[in-house]
Amino acid sequence: MKQEEKKTLQIPYEECTDGSIIWRYSKNPIIGRNPNETIARAFNSAVVEFNSKFVGIFRGDTKSTIPYLYYGESEDGINFKINKDPIVFYNVDGSKHEIEYAYDPRVVKIDGTFYIMWCNGSNGAPTIGLAETKDFKKYTFISSPFLPFNRNGVLFPKKINGEFAMLSRPSDGGHTPFGDIFISYSKDLVYWGKHKLVMKPSWQWWQSTKIGAGPFPIETKEGWILIYHGVTKTCAGMVYSIGAALLDLNDPSKVIGRTDNYLMTPEMEYETIGFVPNVVFPCAALVDNKGRIAIYYGAADTYLSLAFTTVDKLLSVLKK
Repeated sequence: MKQEEKKTLQIPYEECTDGSIIWRYSKNPIIGRNPNETIARAFNSAVVEFNSKFVGIFRGDTKSTIPYLYYGESEDGINFKINKDPIVFYNVDGSKHEIEYAYDPRVVKIDGTFYIMWCNGSNGAPTIGLAETKDFKKYTFISSPFLPFNRNGVLFPKKINGEFAMLSRPSDGGHTPFGDIFISYSKDLVYWGKHKLVMKPSWQWWQSTKIGAGPFPIETKEGWILIYHGVTKTCAGMVYSIGAALLDLNDPSKVIGRTDNYLMTPEMEYETIGFVPNVVFPCAALVDNKGRIAIYYGAADTYLSLAFTTVDKLLSVLKK
């Protein structure tokens, strides 16, 4: 198909009716329980545009409750068909890369290549896995950028000062969370360094326990918009909410602005009731040429849902 014959994708979007900064899709959730015969729950997942359609790398928790990554696609960004078999990754030498478990993927396109990051099981401990694909058919495992324990690996969608840049959240064994967001740099996606603190949890309770990067940062003239999750610990367990920050374009370790109040918190039944109650967890964001944003987020570790905002609305809050 010639380039000019490709259809222009319209990201899923509904206008706001109540003045919210982030608002929910009226027909949430877009993926419910048991989306196919092998997956019990598909939630915290990444969606991108590819070949005139929407494709997703989905977190699929099997009926053994062990999560793996699955490919799916959609014509409208809402109704997805997900493969029943997990994605198979291959090492650079052509051998199969064994996956213990895999969850919470992010996907970003840089210079014609799609890079997939996820929380990857490494000898029983979680760290970040990094792979690449050009066609969503062959997946090549590149590296595990950091030692366990680490989560929420998110690449920037372009090199910064000639280097790849990744946000992550180093942590301990998971019992007493170490919840800071760091940035690291690499020339080859294998060796990472120049680690630097970006943000720590804040005194506001909704983000006082730990924080983690969500979708890949959105570039604007004012800086990088980072949509992230913040966590608080309550008597009934953890509560995951959504906030945003504005990072300097040339040095993203510098925080220009950050939301004091959450922009979205679990309120709907599909967010408050599920396998893990009280969770909204953003993993992907699509932005069109009008600055409209569609956010794909996991709800209660059970459903995949949609929310919307705009670049202008986020900047209006972050520049304050």
